Amino acid sequence: MSTVADTPPPSTGQPGPSWSERLSSIARYDLPASIVVFLVALPLSLGIAIASDAPVEAGLIAAAVGGLVVGLLGGSVLQVSGPAAGLTVVVAEVIHQFGWKMSGFIFAAAGVVQIVFGLSRIARAALAIAPVVVHAMLAGIGVTIALQQVHVLLGGTSHSTAFENITQLPGQLLNLHGTAFFIGLVVIAIMLGWRYVPGRIRVLPGPLVAVLIGTLLSLVVPGDPERIQISGSLFDAIGLPELPRGDWGAVALAVLTIALIASVESLLSAVAIDKLHTGRRANFDRELTAQGAANVTSGLLGGLPVTGVIVRSSANVAAGAKSRASAFLHGVWVLVFSVALVGVVEQIPKAALAGLLIVVGIQLVKIAHIKLAHRTGDLAVYAVTMLGVVFLNLLEGVIIGLALAFILLLWRVVHVSITAGPVIGTDRWIVSIEGTCTFLALPRLSKAFAEVPARADVLVELTVDFLDHAAYEAIHDWASQHQKAGGAVEFVETGPARMEHALTGPPRRGRARRLIDEVLGRHHERTVDAGTADHSQAPPVPPPPDAPRDRQQPNSLFLTCADPRIAPNVITHSDPGDLFTVRNIGNLVPADGTDASVEAALALALKQPNVRNVVVCGHSDCSAIQALLDGGSGEPALDNWLSHAQLTLEHYRAGHPVAAAAAAAGFAEPAQLSMVNVAVQLETLRHHPLMRQALTERGVRLSGLYFDLATARVLAVTADDVTEITKRSAEPAAV
Repeated sequence: MSTVADTPPPSTGQPGPSWSERLSSIARYDLPASIVVFLVALPLSLGIAIASDAPVEAGLIAAAVGGLVVGLLGGSVLQVSGPAAGLTVVVAEVIHQFGWKMSGFIFAAAGVVQIVFGLSRIARAALAIAPVVVHAMLAGIGVTIALQQVHVLLGGTSHSTAFENITQLPGQLLNLHGTAFFIGLVVIAIMLGWRYVPGRIRVLPGPLVAVLIGTLLSLVVPGDPERIQISGSLFDAIGLPELPRGDWGAVALAVLTIALIASVESLLSAVAIDKLHTGRRANFDRELTAQGAANVTSGLLGGLPVTGVIVRSSANVAAGAKSRASAFLHGVWVLVFSVALVGVVEQIPKAALAGLLIVVGIQLVKIAHIKLAHRTGDLAVYAVTMLGVVFLNLLEGVIIGLALAFILLLWRVVHVSITAGPVIGTDRWIVSIEGTCTFLALPRLSKAFAEVPARADVLVELTVDFLDHAAYEAIHDWASQHQKAGGAVEFVETGPARMEHALTGPPRRGRARRLIDEVLGRHHERTVDAGTADHSQAPPVPPPPDAPRDRQQPNSLFLTCADPRIAPNVITHSDPGDLFTVRNIGNLVPADGTDASVEAALALALKQPNVRNVVVCGHSDCSAIQALLDGGSGEPALDNWLSHAQLTLEHYRAGHPVAAAAAAAGFAEPAQLSMVNVAVQLETLRHHPLMRQALTERGVRLSGLYFDLATARVLAVTADDVTEITKRSAEPAAV
C-alpha cells in the first residue's frame, strides 16, 4: 500500500527543471555540501574500521561504496550512507568468529537479504521495533565502543569483552602511554568544545579538526604513538571474500543480524532526516533496496557493512544539500583521497581516533532518550537492553529487551484498575472498574466487592474497553446478590465495552475514545437496575454511534465563549446531541447568579441522569479577555458584562499558579489570562449549590479546557496547572 512518504509530489502540469538548471543547483548547493560531508565521514570511517577490528581500508571502501551506490540508487534524498558505529560491536564479533575474508561473504549476504526486504515492500515493518529498544541498543553500542577505545587512548589495546575492558582498566591506568593519552585528551576536548567555537570557524567539521590537530601534535610532541597502518593502496585491499566452511547456522544468524540492524538503523535515520527538510519524502522500500545493493558491493570488495548514518546525513542537510548528488560526490571524494593520499592517513595516531570514538560512543547515550523512557515507564526496558548489549552481545541484548517490552505491553493491555470506597460524607459506595476487564481480574473484583457493606447504596462505574463473559458474570452475580440482600446497585457505563453486549457474541475491544471521553468522561447512556438483568436473554443492542439521532443524549454541559470560531463538537470529537452548550462573551459564570441563562442551563443539565460532566472552555485570541487586559473595550454594554470577570483579573495580577504554568509553557499574557479565567470560573461553579450537590451526590466531574486556535491544541486547565491533552499539527504530517 503506498503512502504519502513513498509517493512523489503530484504533478503540477509544469515541466521539470532543465539539465542546465539541475547542474546549476548541484554546483551551488550539492557540491559544497559534499565536501563538508566528506570531511565529516573520513575520520569517522577510519575510526569505525579500527573499532570493528577490521582493516583500515575496509572503512574507506565502505564509505566510498555507501556514497556512490546509495547516492545513485537511494530513496532518501538527503541521507548519506557509510560504515556506522551502530554495527561496530556485531561486526567485531563476526570478524572474530569467522575471520576477515569470510566476513565479507556475510556482509554481502546481508545485503541480499536487505534487497529482498526492499523488493517485498516490507520496509516499514522494520520500524515496528519498540523505539526504546533501538535507543537502548545504540546506547549499549556507545558504551561498548567507549570501553574498548579508552584502552587505546591510554596506549594499550582493547579486550574482547566489556567485562575484561572494565576489570583490566586499573592496570592499564598504571601503564598509560603519556603521549597517546595527551593526544587523545586534546581530541576529546576539541570534540566536546566545538559547539562553543565562533560561527565562522565552526563551519569546519569538528571531527576533522580534532583528528588533524591530534595528528599534528603527534609529529611535534616527544614519544612515538602508534599510528594507522595501510598495506599498499586501496585497490590492493580489494578482493573477493571466502565462502564459509561449515557451521551454516551461525553464518545465517550473523547474516540476519546484520541485515536487520543495518535496515532498522538506515530506516530510522531516513525518518529523522525527513524531519529536517521540506523536500521530497523518503521512499523506504527503495532506500532499503539501495542499502542492500551497497552492502553486496562493499562485502564483495572487502569493505565494512553500510547503513544510513544520522551524523553525516544531518551534516548534509545543514550544509544546504538539495539532492542525492551531494551523497554521490562525497563518495567520489573519499575514493580520490583513499587512492591519492594514503600517506596522509598513515600519519594519524590511533589515540586520536580513539578520542574521536570515545566521544561518538558517549553521544550515542542520549539523556533525552533516558528521560523519555522514564516518563513513559520504559526505563527498565532501556536499562536491561543496554546492559544486555554491553555484557552479553548485541543480538541477545536486543532479544531480551524486546521480550521485556512485549511483557510490559501485555501487562498494560490486560491491566485493570479496581477501587471500592465510600463517598465522603454519605453512606453511598462507589466501585470503579477501569481498563481491560477479563477473567484475570476476577480475584481483584472479588476483593473489591467484599469490601462493600451489606445493604449499601452502590454506584458501579465501568470504564472498560474490553469485557469478557467471565468478568460480566462476576459483576452481574454480585450485583444481583447485593440487591437481594437489601442493597441498591446503580451502573454507570463510561467505556466503549458495555454490559449489554457481553452476551450477544464474542467479546471485542471497544472503539477508540474521543477527547471528550478521555478527559471529561464517557457517555452515560443508561442506568441499570442490577435486579432486572436476565442471563437468559441478551439486552437490546443500541444503534451504532454513527446512526442518525432523533433525540438528544447529552453527557456534558459545555460552557464556552460566543466566539464563532469555537466549535465544541469539533474540539471534543463528540457527536451532535452529546453536549448541552451554553455560550456567552468570555465564557463567564457570574458569581452573583444574575445571569439567568447560565442558571437555567445548570438546572436543566444537572437534572439529566446521563450528564456526568460540566466543562468550561476558554480559547486563544479572545476579544473579551483582551478587553479585560486593556482595561475596557469602550462599549458600555460589553464592559458591564466584563465586570463579572474582575475577579479573574485580580487573581491574574496576584500571580495565579495557572498563569505561572502557562507562562512556563511559553504562552503570552492574553493566553495566560484566558486560562486563569477558566480556573476562576471552575472555582465559581464549584461553590454553586446545584453544582456542589451534583459533585457530592452523583460524582459529576467539573473540568476546564483551553483551545489554541492557531495550533488546534487542547489543554486541560485545573485550579493550579495547565497540561496539554492533544497536539495536532496545523500542517499535514510528512510521516
